[in-house]
Amino acid sequence: MLYRKLGKTNEKVSALGFGTMRLPIIDGDTTKIDDEKAIEMIRYAIDEGVNYVDTAYPYHGTGMGSGGESEPFVGRALKDGYREKVNLATKLPSWLIKTREDMDKYLNEQLERLQTKTIDFYLVHSLNAATWENLKKLGIDEFLDSAIKDGRIRYAGFSFHDKLEVFKGIVDYYDWSFCQIQYNYLDEKFQAGNEGLKYAANKGLGVVIMEPLRGGKIVKDLPDVVKNTFAEAEIKRSPAEWALRWVWNHPEVSVVLSGMNIMDNVTENIRVASDALPDSLTEKELKTIDDVNKVFKERIKVNCTACEYCMPCPAGVNIPKNFTLYNEHSLFVTPETDKYLKSRYTSLKPEERADKCVECGKCETHCPQAIEIRKELKNVTALFN
Repeated sequence: MLYRKLGKTNEKVSALGFGTMRLPIIDGDTTKIDDEKAIEMIRYAIDEGVNYVDTAYPYHGTGMGSGGESEPFVGRALKDGYREKVNLATKLPSWLIKTREDMDKYLNEQLERLQTKTIDFYLVHSLNAATWENLKKLGIDEFLDSAIKDGRIRYAGFSFHDKLEVFKGIVDYYDWSFCQIQYNYLDEKFQAGNEGLKYAANKGLGVVIMEPLRGGKIVKDLPDVVKNTFAEAEIKRSPAEWALRWVWNHPEVSVVLSGMNIMDNVTENIRVASDALPDSLTEKELKTIDDVNKVFKERIKVNCTACEYCMPCPAGVNIPKNFTLYNEHSLFVTPETDKYLKSRYTSLKPEERADKCVECGKCETHCPQAIEIRKELKNVTALFN
């Protein structure tokens, strides 16, 4: 395992971080984590050198309004001496903060859920212009200062989903130790993007990367032209390895989070992380990624990573599933796939289909990708109905 310095903290963190947003589950229920499989995976990763474990208050829950099962799971997984081997990261649910007291309430609850006295890397979760303005008024800087002083957290950071100018303003407002941004070869100019990555690093912040595989979209069921492009490269790699190496190629990156849900993901990612040095990709390798990038950008309809921040929908619409089918139709459109995907759409429960959207807009206030969900659901309806 390779290690990188996390900004001005000078902490040495594993290049690969274990994300606990998409753990193996039982009976398709995201609230039922398969402890046996998941604990085996996370402990194997730690034994192989991974020392950064990331979770958050809502992960593996029923929505953004309550605590999910990921944090309690991590507390269980890090027993038997494993807590002392890792840097633990979790996040303050920014959208639930209504008072200054709420900040302490959620942090204290998270410490109990994680069965720990200290959180090493504590992030203010999913910041955008609206949540940030609210938190500033309520005294987020004073809260973070006090939590560091009393030892409940070691380092303060934030995760981000908005425009570049908002990102720069947040970076400049507080003496952050690190930040977390979405970054992959399709999102080089999306949200904070490459400019934000360099801006934060130049300010001394460690940079943690989420969605390096774009929720699996740049790994699974690839178009033939993409498969052929990778196959023609001199070096043979899986799509996941190509994507991860592209992110690790950036010297500004400290940790790349991967939401691994089967052991094969863990072993492959650890293998790649063992020699993925900054600035190690050749011009030919970078051109291969460039060519693949162009193919995807021509075909993807909706910039959805299936993070489920938009869920649950008050009307019952399964927003990520609708967008998955919509994008797959664009990527793999043939008479056979058209028929197959339309059958998958009609097999959804009636309330889950796009045409049941009541246009309340609640989903759009939580979407990290700033998707015009109501508009896109109409497009899904037009296609599949």
